Amino acid sequence: MEAPKHEFRWPVRVYIEDTDAGGIVYHARYLHFMERARTEWVRSQGIALRAGLADNISYVVQKMDIHFRQPARLDDELWVSANLVSSGRVWFGFKQQVIRQSDGAMLAEADVKVACVALDTGRPRALPEAMQAVVREITAN
Repeated sequence: MEAPKHEFRWPVRVYIEDTDAGGIVYHARYLHFMERARTEWVRSQGIALRAGLADNISYVVQKMDIHFRQPARLDDELWVSANLVSSGRVWFGFKQQVIRQSDGAMLAEADVKVACVALDTGRPRALPEAMQAVVREITAN
C-alpha cells in the first residue's frame, strides 16, 4: 500500500491504563489514539485549537467506520495516522490506521467524518477560512 502524499503519523505507546487484565488494548482506546492523531494533525497544519474555541468553533466526529484487525498489547509502540481524504463545506474526512511499529502490522483502520459546528448551538457551520485553506492545499496536490 502506497503512503498518501500528505501522510501524518503520531507515535503512541500502550500503557497499562489502556489495557485489560490480559494486557490487550480495550477497543475504545483506539478511538482515543485516533482522536489524538487528528488533533495533532490540526496542530501540524498551524491551526490553533484554542482560537477556534474562542471563535465559537468545534470539530466533532459525525461518523466513524472502524475495523479492528489485531490487538495491540501492553508496551507496544504504535503509529497512528490521520490522513485527509475528502471534504465538504462543513466537514472533512480522514482515513486513519493504527500500526504496530515493531512489525508494521495493521491493528485497526477507520474512515472518520468530522463536522465543524458552532459551540453554542451544536449546529453545523462552514469550515473556517484557515481550515478551508489547509483542505484546498492538501486536496490540490
